[in-house]
Amino acid sequence: MDRNPPQTTSEELDLYIRTYYSLLRSSGEVRVRAFEEAHIYSNSSLHEGSRDPAPDVAAFAYSSARLPACIFAVRRIVLGQSHEHFEAAGLQVREWQPVTTRGRRRPLRWNGSDTLAAFVTSISDIDDLIPIVTAFQIEWNKLHQALFGSALGRQLAARKRGLPTDSAQLESPTRLGPIDPTDPLDQAALGTVLSLDAAGMKTLQAALGESLLDGLCEMAQRDLDLRIRLLVGSYSQYQRAAQRWWSGIEPDYLRTTQPRRPPVYFVSSNSHSVVNLVGGYARLHRDQLIHFAKQRNPEHLAESLTEAIHSGNEAKANNLLYYLLRAFLHDPFGAPHRQEVRQFDCESGIQSVESPGRIDVSAQLVQISSLQKERIDPRLLTGKLADSFSRLQHSEAMIVNIDYPLGMAAYHLLSRLAQGVGEVRGVYVMGKAATLNGRVGDVMISSVVHDEHSQNTYLLRNCFASGDVQPYLEGGTVLDNQKALTVRSAFLQNRAYMSGFYHEGYTVLEMEAGPYLSAIYEIVNPSRHPKNEIVNLANSTPFEVGLLHYASDTPYSRRQSLLSKSLSYFGVESTYGCTIAILQRILHSELARLS
Repeated sequence: MDRNPPQTTSEELDLYIRTYYSLLRSSGEVRVRAFEEAHIYSNSSLHEGSRDPAPDVAAFAYSSARLPACIFAVRRIVLGQSHEHFEAAGLQVREWQPVTTRGRRRPLRWNGSDTLAAFVTSISDIDDLIPIVTAFQIEWNKLHQALFGSALGRQLAARKRGLPTDSAQLESPTRLGPIDPTDPLDQAALGTVLSLDAAGMKTLQAALGESLLDGLCEMAQRDLDLRIRLLVGSYSQYQRAAQRWWSGIEPDYLRTTQPRRPPVYFVSSNSHSVVNLVGGYARLHRDQLIHFAKQRNPEHLAESLTEAIHSGNEAKANNLLYYLLRAFLHDPFGAPHRQEVRQFDCESGIQSVESPGRIDVSAQLVQISSLQKERIDPRLLTGKLADSFSRLQHSEAMIVNIDYPLGMAAYHLLSRLAQGVGEVRGVYVMGKAATLNGRVGDVMISSVVHDEHSQNTYLLRNCFASGDVQPYLEGGTVLDNQKALTVRSAFLQNRAYMSGFYHEGYTVLEMEAGPYLSAIYEIVNPSRHPKNEIVNLANSTPFEVGLLHYASDTPYSRRQSLLSKSLSYFGVESTYGCTIAILQRILHSELARLS
């Protein structure tokens, strides 16, 4: 296998990155329009229609999903690293309204008017947010131009201004009268004005969601001219944020008895899969969740759950129950049970820490000795583990699972955690990725990772193989011996750039593996990680390293991808298949130590 890094660069992408970092050095606000030319000529594969006059609603949907609904009212965005930085700039963000997005976890605060504050915990937040905002503005203004001057657009703008919308009172009447986006005739007329077919209109509706009418009215009335300001962007402040994060976890990690700092198996996955598999609340409260599914039928999964139970497919039924638990706890129907779930988890040695240090990367600490065999998913209890589970009661180790961070935040958080724990016994990373040779729902296992941040190519002995995950997948395929590329941002890649990597066999695109491997290098070596080198970690780590990625996007085969839709339940089988493999590895490893 050729292990040399691909000899390829992208001047367009480099120019784009240099452009926004040089402009953001300004102490004042910068117009997003200053980034547009570099953004357009970067030829981003997620924004292939940036140069076209017709709206690229797929890119607009991708961007919208990663911005809060209040973006329609926002005129300026301020980026900062702490509350103190915002307050020094006169922005009392502690009093502002927290807002969220559908597609990205990032602490955001809105002043209820024209200003959005975004907390950045690493340079990846900047590399991620700037292209998202720029693409959103480019496509907003295309939609505005399409609506501007049309009778339908004037009708929408009049509605926004509170003027009469009766077609008889409009300067250029239309046959439609007051717009109703739920009316298929109006949808057809709107599609004609925006040059969108039925699929494009469906994507636009998905992008705007419940804000469809308000968004269209806002876009019809004005073009978008956002301004953005970076208050501070220093490396030391990123480290300080990681310190705040660990300070929020450490009190739950430390013991009053020996060992004071127990050994740790580190897992980067999500906030639900590990807890569901070893805590067991959803599986042992099946009737409660079945009743909820029948009453609410979230994502129309009630029929699938009933079918899985009646057919005796316990694996699928359990995966559905785990998926439904989150919806249950966020629904008024199940919200009163949140404390009951926390208490149930505590009985199994599971302690959850939400947004430690006000960093939006939650953590769960699992005391292995407190796990209860009857609560554990049966798929975990195989081989020696089933017969010798009681020995785990003598374990001193903990599993620290964190909700996977974005990009370089992974480096800062793992580095800080390694400084605070007694011993690292394993590092296991599960996350989403784009695939160049697989399908959505497949699982990729990589032994080579090229990192765009450090320009290093890491070689590792991945502790997982296809046979560790494949038994738990009905529909997906597990591809091992893959090569992964850690990108700076989903937007910061294009076809010409990727062709060089694909030629060298890189088929997995993701954002965290490289930073994690840089942190692992520093955990086991006396120096900082190098740059632009081939780094062999295969035989130098005293603990296991495992990387698992499940495919959420196929950007170069068909442009369906996650530009306009979420994995939703489709990714649950892959998620739990990967998590089962990780937990089996941890528990068998700990059992072997105790034996």
